[in-house]
Amino acid sequence: MDESAAGPDGPRSRDGPGRGGGDGRVRTGDTGWIEAALTSALIGAVRDLGGYGGLVYLRSRDRRSLVLAMVTGVPRSLLRSWWRVPVGGALPMAEAYRRDETLWLPDERATMVRFPHFTAGLPYSFGSAYQPVRAGGEAVGVLVVLRSAARSPMDAAAVEQALRPAGQAMEERLTRLAAGRPGTGPAAYRVEYDGEPVGVRLPTPAVHPPVRVGLIDWDLDSDRCTADDEALALLGIGRTEFGGTMADIEARISPDDLHELRASRRDALTLGRVRSRHLRVRDDSAGEAEAGYRPVELWGHLGHGGAGSARVLVGALVDAVSGLTAAEAAERLPDGLFSLDQDGRVTYANRCCEELLGGGREALLGRYPWEVITWLRDPAYEDRYRAAMLSQEQVSFLVRHPAGNWLSFVLYPDVHGLTGRVRPAGPPTEAGPALEAGSTAGPVPGAVTPPPGPVAAARAGALYHVVQMASVLTQAVTVEDVCRAVSEQLLPAFGVRELALYTVREGRMYLLWESGYPEGFLAPFEGVTLDTQLPGVHALTTRLPLFFESPEDLSVAYPGITLDRMSAWSFLPLIASGHPVGSCILGWDTPHRFTPDERAALTALSGLAAQALERARLYDAESAVARGLQEGLLPHRLPAVVGLRTTGRYLPGTQGMAIGGDWYDVITTGRGVALVIGDVEGHSVGAAAVMGQLRSAVHAFAASEWPPQEVITHTNRHLAELEADVCATCCYIELDPRTGRAFAVRAGHPPPLLRRPDGHAETLDLVGGVMLGVQPDADYPVTELTLAPGSVLALYTDGLVEQPGSDIEAGIEEVRRCLADTPADSVDHLADRLVRTARRARERPDDVALLLTAYR
Repeated sequence: MDESAAGPDGPRSRDGPGRGGGDGRVRTGDTGWIEAALTSALIGAVRDLGGYGGLVYLRSRDRRSLVLAMVTGVPRSLLRSWWRVPVGGALPMAEAYRRDETLWLPDERATMVRFPHFTAGLPYSFGSAYQPVRAGGEAVGVLVVLRSAARSPMDAAAVEQALRPAGQAMEERLTRLAAGRPGTGPAAYRVEYDGEPVGVRLPTPAVHPPVRVGLIDWDLDSDRCTADDEALALLGIGRTEFGGTMADIEARISPDDLHELRASRRDALTLGRVRSRHLRVRDDSAGEAEAGYRPVELWGHLGHGGAGSARVLVGALVDAVSGLTAAEAAERLPDGLFSLDQDGRVTYANRCCEELLGGGREALLGRYPWEVITWLRDPAYEDRYRAAMLSQEQVSFLVRHPAGNWLSFVLYPDVHGLTGRVRPAGPPTEAGPALEAGSTAGPVPGAVTPPPGPVAAARAGALYHVVQMASVLTQAVTVEDVCRAVSEQLLPAFGVRELALYTVREGRMYLLWESGYPEGFLAPFEGVTLDTQLPGVHALTTRLPLFFESPEDLSVAYPGITLDRMSAWSFLPLIASGHPVGSCILGWDTPHRFTPDERAALTALSGLAAQALERARLYDAESAVARGLQEGLLPHRLPAVVGLRTTGRYLPGTQGMAIGGDWYDVITTGRGVALVIGDVEGHSVGAAAVMGQLRSAVHAFAASEWPPQEVITHTNRHLAELEADVCATCCYIELDPRTGRAFAVRAGHPPPLLRRPDGHAETLDLVGGVMLGVQPDADYPVTELTLAPGSVLALYTDGLVEQPGSDIEAGIEEVRRCLADTPADSVDHLADRLVRTARRARERPDDVALLLTAYR
């Protein structure tokens, strides 16, 4: 932690005002604190898992996002789209954080099955492991290790074991360091991050042989020389053997290179410097009989000597065994060779590469190739580099040069960068691109023909935002789903702090969704007309996005407009198929420069959101009609029966039309009262229609005072005669309120629960028959029960007790415990308590029906 940057309220953010604070929590710019806690553990996790890269996400201050705090082995720029991810998103790092469990995805197939949205954004071949990062026993982030999918496979247990030491080290350090920070609350509360990711390099393997440099001072007037130990070692002269004259050095130089040594003197005297004079020094390491020569380079500049001399060459002897030899060999090759650093910038290109690509080496060095060479500006070429670096596998592809000839590219990556080879090639065959013999097609092979002319430099990262949003919106069904998806994607991806979605109805703007705004701030804008002088209205009416990079810009364009604490805004029109849908308003809490890529991405995303909102609005309208149909089929009021108190609850599923075939009923008969619950398979208007017919049939048979087994037998035959091709379950209990005596019939339905007067709850073991509609002539046995006064009987459908990935018996047991632990003074309170978990669930794959009967 950088205490030198501390202010009166504690450590100050290095990223400027508005991010720090006095509560002592880890904030933007606290990189020293983050590095101390995470660096060694992250590198250790990558090593222990045999990976090539690692990431650490920490939760944001508002807890809505996971923020990339540290990255190693992978360029930060490649992960730009993933610097912030929504906590609630369908992403592996978010799921590992939410569930506080280790997650292992060995390859792209496993990732596609479980997280298709993630694969849409990073469509490359790699494995990934996710381990929760904890502090004080609480999950505060996620450790991610990337591993080549081509390596030997590992099972989940081995992965968890390999990551355990790193997880423990991070928890120990985070807990200890956070506890030492000023502020209140538990240590885990103080761990948060809102800055940019810290880049950490993986250890670089030692270069063999290592580069050696020796220093010399050459008095050009007296030909005297002084040299350090490394220079003498390069020359092969012992300290005791060195007489301090240039004659001693000349004796070690190849006779063919003495001219170079004399030329060095002339360079120094005339130019004042020596630049890369190549010399070969005698090498006696293999013995006198096999002596050879070792290449060195002489560099230096003319300096001032001591008294009586003003001409001294201050120089360096550089061992050129590695660099010079490799460079000379590369220059002689007929293929183009180039090297990119980890971030994708050119660090070397040989002469042939320069000729094939048509870009000067000086212009290429230190730059992205797709920025310098105009015909490589299509994002598809950058994507090849991304594929190689993120999969750590060789990638091969063909490119057509604007001159008409074809070039073959092969990329060879490692965690420190990438070496590429380019050579002339023939056109692709009909079966596919022509690849080098023995080479492997990478994750994104194929021939790419550049467009005829300059292409705007749209970055691949910006395109992935669009792909990711499109993928997520395909599963958004209702207007609320769309609004939530837009909020969860845009806020983290672009660092947005405020979001408002407006829809237009009858010439006025109405708020659909907001996030991050001060309470009441948006109230004055509700229902404004389309001639109001507001940027959100103008964006919609002109159908043009508006961007303001500072409060001054917005105030100049709209004098007198009410401002909040934001410092930059974008106002995006929502247009679907030429039809105005509404506006999307985004706010940043610091001045923000909108790059052309970002403007294009935000504009494209607003179009996707508009299409999804229009589709969802139509769906909501149809769904409202369907729900009205179902509500008309369910009882609006249960009959009052002396000695009984009854109540029912119904929750529609959250998928499809949110309607289904669950129903419940209370029917008075000559012998007492019939308690009925049933479930028709499926979720559709057809299932609801069949449910209505079954409910009517049961009601008619019960009112005719048929015994329970006859009611269910005739209902079963009735369903078979409908030829509806569906099945149904049902539980029918006829109860005499005067005696508590009951007769129960169960047709494939979950068993009812009984809470006894002493509070003990149990599952009633009723003999059951097959589901309705399966066997027209099936028999249904009857079970006799006796309820004691003070008992509560619970009938329910499987939507209450079934959870994805868990056993139905476990769900029944959970409801039984809740029934036993909740006071039964009020059946309404008890019913609300039993369905509380299901009501709060964001996803309910099935309907939920519950009928409670308290026998007094």
